[in-house]
Amino acid sequence: MVESKIEGVPFFIVDVFAERKYSGNQLAVVISGDIFTSEEMQRIAKEMNYSETTFVTSVENATVRIFTPEVELPFAGHPTIGTAFVMQQEFMKGKITTMTLSLKIGEIPILFKYKGDHLTETWMEHKDPIFGGYFAPDLIADVLNIDESDIDKRFKIQEVSTGIPTIIVPLKSLDELKQVKINKVKYDALIHNTQAKTILVFCPETYDKANDLNVRFFADYYGVPEDPATGSANGCLAAYLVKHDYFGKSRIEIRVEQGFEIGRESILLLKAETKGGKYFVTVGGKVILVAKGVLY
Repeated sequence: MVESKIEGVPFFIVDVFAERKYSGNQLAVVISGDIFTSEEMQRIAKEMNYSETTFVTSVENATVRIFTPEVELPFAGHPTIGTAFVMQQEFMKGKITTMTLSLKIGEIPILFKYKGDHLTETWMEHKDPIFGGYFAPDLIADVLNIDESDIDKRFKIQEVSTGIPTIIVPLKSLDELKQVKINKVKYDALIHNTQAKTILVFCPETYDKANDLNVRFFADYYGVPEDPATGSANGCLAAYLVKHDYFGKSRIEIRVEQGFEIGRESILLLKAETKGGKYFVTVGGKVILVAKGVLY
């Protein structure tokens, strides 16, 4: 590893899960060392006003903290992948294929894939999934402002966590998915009594035939009404798909589109399988550097 040559506090803006610049999910990565207090990090994250801002408090130990404009998170997908990309590109010597980030939730292994010497994909391994309780379709339909008949009742609505608990809701098609609009009052009542504060809805119909599923993700509790790409919740989704035999097999390798409804098209790559009662989940995608600068 080498020290940054930029004077002051360097920061980078990247698009994560992006096939092209100005798509995917934006992320600001601040190489802060230990100079900021938690309160200062929170204020900077609010100033950045991205869905998340990460602070690398130690480049040498790959120690990272993640903040939304409202709260600090123990784990989140696109900040983990985006931060690993920045550290590999800006601070590492040579072509490395693995590293480990130290987050509040614990250590997260990162995998880098190359074409020649060019980094093409960044992947992260998820924690073992925890499968929580089930939810009645009529209850969730009210929260989503859709008809109960819009839910694909072949599969149950379930809370799943590979780091951040998420309620996974299977819908029938894009028509139903497009109609989703969170009822704030009923959402607040729901999450008051649940560990999961976020909701992911998905369907097998896609805008691009190259993709396998379309996803929308809602996390108003964390200050993110709708996220254009979320690696943490898609890790929960990958485990859910295998558990419920959604594709009829114990191993999946799929492309997921997200953010199409809000103009930030994103592509996430999911791999999951179950062996001997254990689940193995990885989520990956492309990251693009948009800008770099200095905080004063």
